[in-house]
Amino acid sequence: MNLFRISWSNLKDKPLSSFLSGLLMTFGITIISLLLLLNKQLDDQFRKNIKGIDMVLGAKGSPLQLILSSIYQIDSPTGNISLDEAERLTRNPMIKTAIPLSMGDNYRSFRIIGTNKKYLDHFEATVGQGKLFQQNLEVVIGPRVAAVTGLKIGDTFSGSHGLDKDGDVHADSKYKVVGILNATNTVTDQLILTPLSSIWAIHEHHDEEHHEAGEAHEDHEEEVHEEAPREITSMLIKFRNPLGMMLARGINSNSKLQAALPNIEVNRLFSLLGVGVETLRGLAIVIMLISGVSVFVSLYNSLKERRYEMALMLSMGATRAQLFGMLLLEGLVLALIGFGLGVLLSRVGLWLFSSSVSEDYHYNLAAFGILPEEWILLGVAVFIGLVAAALPAIGVYRMNISRTLAEE
Repeated sequence: MNLFRISWSNLKDKPLSSFLSGLLMTFGITIISLLLLLNKQLDDQFRKNIKGIDMVLGAKGSPLQLILSSIYQIDSPTGNISLDEAERLTRNPMIKTAIPLSMGDNYRSFRIIGTNKKYLDHFEATVGQGKLFQQNLEVVIGPRVAAVTGLKIGDTFSGSHGLDKDGDVHADSKYKVVGILNATNTVTDQLILTPLSSIWAIHEHHDEEHHEAGEAHEDHEEEVHEEAPREITSMLIKFRNPLGMMLARGINSNSKLQAALPNIEVNRLFSLLGVGVETLRGLAIVIMLISGVSVFVSLYNSLKERRYEMALMLSMGATRAQLFGMLLLEGLVLALIGFGLGVLLSRVGLWLFSSSVSEDYHYNLAAFGILPEEWILLGVAVFIGLVAAALPAIGVYRMNISRTLAEE
């Protein structure tokens, strides 16, 4: 007697109840699996990019905004700061490295960042093709930039003012691609990197054009242009030891600049997101439990309707253990179908989410491997299916064969 074939036939004979039970199990597993995937992907990205950055120095404003814009490149900067003042504050012996960043332009929504070689060294980014930037307007681009824009070594392009791809184009100044970075799965994959002096040169030229246009009617007066003070957007700082964290309070209290601590701000962000995640996870668990109740009701009703059939099978030589196992198989099959479809749908959801994030922020979150936690989820689903099936299946052992056949 093929118990699996009989179990499958029984499920097909009750398509509506079987579909409902499987659907509820699928929904619960989809939600939990998707939450696990997103949590893993986001945590990996946040932790990997933040590694080795103990403090960010920038303009006064939201510390979280400063962290998001300077480390993850997914928000607008809080403003510019004086390079001289930033360098003065970072001469403290507790500070090991200070990496300047200057931003404000983009090319096809990919951010153009002025910095130095320390930035690449920090993220362990190496040049795969070409060479590192050395002169003004030379750039190295991340592999994602190269893939999306089609830029290659020797190509030139003009940046757009601001972080929006529809900003004013600096048409008179063109960057030249001299290198393409190897993939690191960090923020450098989606950036265009150039020396700080490139950003200053571009914007000085841009400001002069606007100034000349506005003052054309006063050409009879001789104007004196003083060299503008050099500004940057922020500095990424690494301490020599944990005591360096004490510097942040002093900077925030006694200077015009802001010092934000990435670990504190990211933990705060995750704690805020965690409330919604835990709510959804709780909802998914409730849905899975409801699916277990649905399996129980479905098999209980099925057992009542098939009492004569089962009594007949027992009279023909089938054992009660075999019938009990047949009903357990039905619960197991529903659990496995629910898990399989749930995992599949969670990957579809992750792909859709990744496509949206990739378009807006150029992050790739499409890692579809099975997580260790999902094997635990499989065990939970199987347990719920088996328990839900075992409760009505116990009735097989209380069945009176003669009376059941006589009643029918």
